[in-house]
Amino acid sequence: MTDEPDDNTAPPADKALLAVAAVLLALPLVAILWVPFYARKDPELGGVPFFFWYQFAWVFLCAAATWAAYRLVLKARPHRPMRGSADDGDAR
Repeated sequence: MTDEPDDNTAPPADKALLAVAAVLLALPLVAILWVPFYARKDPELGGVPFFFWYQFAWVFLCAAATWAAYRLVLKARPHRPMRGSADDGDAR
């Protein structure tokens, strides 16, 4: 066996970062599915009941959490380009 890395396999993933990404994706689910927490009228924000502005705020928070989870997954699972061989038609 040689000490050269296998170019056809991905490097190991950082499981801690993947766990953080999973938590970021689970937060909006829990926050929206836990209806008894936000099924109320007060406090109002500009005359809009809490029930509505809470859900509307999660539209943006969910987008931010999804983007952050995506960036964490990209960092946790590094990409190593595969080396082409001379017989695969790669003219580089």
